[in-house]
Amino acid sequence: MALDQAPSWQPALAGEFEQPYMQALKQFLRDEKDSQKTIYPHSSHWFHALEATPLDQVRVVILGQDPYHQPDQAHGLCFSVRPGVRVPPSLRNIYKELQSDLGIEPVQHGYLESWTRQGVLLLNSVLTVEQSRAGSHQGKGWEQFTDRVIHAVNDRCEHVVFLLWGSYAQKKGAFIDRQRHLVLQAPHPSPLAAHRGFFGCRHFSQANAYLEAHGRGAIDWQLPAQP
Repeated sequence: MALDQAPSWQPALAGEFEQPYMQALKQFLRDEKDSQKTIYPHSSHWFHALEATPLDQVRVVILGQDPYHQPDQAHGLCFSVRPGVRVPPSLRNIYKELQSDLGIEPVQHGYLESWTRQGVLLLNSVLTVEQSRAGSHQGKGWEQFTDRVIHAVNDRCEHVVFLLWGSYAQKKGAFIDRQRHLVLQAPHPSPLAAHRGFFGCRHFSQANAYLEAHGRGAIDWQLPAQP
């Protein structure tokens, strides 16, 4: 495990890989693989969120929880799935809110890579999961590592928008400096919660207004028709 493909994050995070919790996490993942368990995403995508969005380019952070746990879905970005995979329910609801808020027509795929290239960090709290076992890698150390990622953005960046959807993300982001950044909170976009206030939250237009007001430029939330 290393950040070889994410050099901008190394000054903030390189020391984490020597910490006891990370050594224990490495051993846990080795043991899982040795026991022939299938882990998602592939190890080459564990740090894809950091590789896709350099620290000095972060403008928006969206916090997720676990990777998707079925074949061919997860590729290291929260809420995003690989091309050719059916759009998951929570992401469909995100598309509905984008349409309501900004008039953006939903696309027929769930591949969010183009957002990351604009400085949208799509970060899960836990970066791996066992196939068909949601939450199976919680409490193994990933949460501590991703806390350090959020601290790095909080401390080293200016005027970032944090989108915290659901109580899990809101607790994880409780320490973010509200004087330095914009924190927007809403219920999770899952079908169980979206109608309790995610729909109508207008987070995307609020994020763009804040970014433009601070000279950082708006995000083009329109995904390409073809991934």
